[in-house]
Amino acid sequence: MAERTIQIVADDRERGRGVIEALEAAEGVEARVERLAAGDYRIGEQLVFERKTILDFAASVVQGRFFSQAGKLASSSGRGVLILEGTGRDLHSSAMSREALQGSLISASVFLGLAVLRSLNPDETARLIIYTGRQAARMIDGGLYRHGYRPKGKRKKQIFLLQGLPGIGPRRAENLIKLFGSVEKTMTASAEELAQAPGIGRKTAESIRYILREPPHP
Repeated sequence: MAERTIQIVADDRERGRGVIEALEAAEGVEARVERLAAGDYRIGEQLVFERKTILDFAASVVQGRFFSQAGKLASSSGRGVLILEGTGRDLHSSAMSREALQGSLISASVFLGLAVLRSLNPDETARLIIYTGRQAARMIDGGLYRHGYRPKGKRKKQIFLLQGLPGIGPRRAENLIKLFGSVEKTMTASAEELAQAPGIGRKTAESIRYILREPPHP
């Protein structure tokens, strides 16, 4: 039985970086290019991918862009996937330590709930997107079921994501969403701003900022 065609939407700002071109050349793939509100690649409502080279990832953390982007990815419809492209050698030309890289990836995967995949180059990134899309199609067809709580609806997903932060239960998570309006704004808020939410004192606010803040450079 032939596998279904995977339809992938790519952000137009990714043109010329090798991944779109690899997707367009792949069999069983229909690639469309347009402007995406979140992520770089999307497969239906199931999956949204953010692709970053090692150097771009390091720069986004240093400049403070990464957690805003990661929060937007985590709160978007569909499963958020971060693809980190390159090798450890690429890190040598950046000002970012391996420990800072690991700390930021822990925050993205453990506390924001993003899946993190590694690839060596644009061709492998394209293959990862296609393979993930095919596995998602098999799940839809009944080939795989993942047990566990999966909240439905954007509001419930936002509250569920925020409960990964220290000291945050369902009620406090809902208070944070009411105050800031989104996961993204909550993740980028200062300790002073976080402490304004009902039930969030200064100590809890500082604990949240400590978890989200990347480790200092050695």
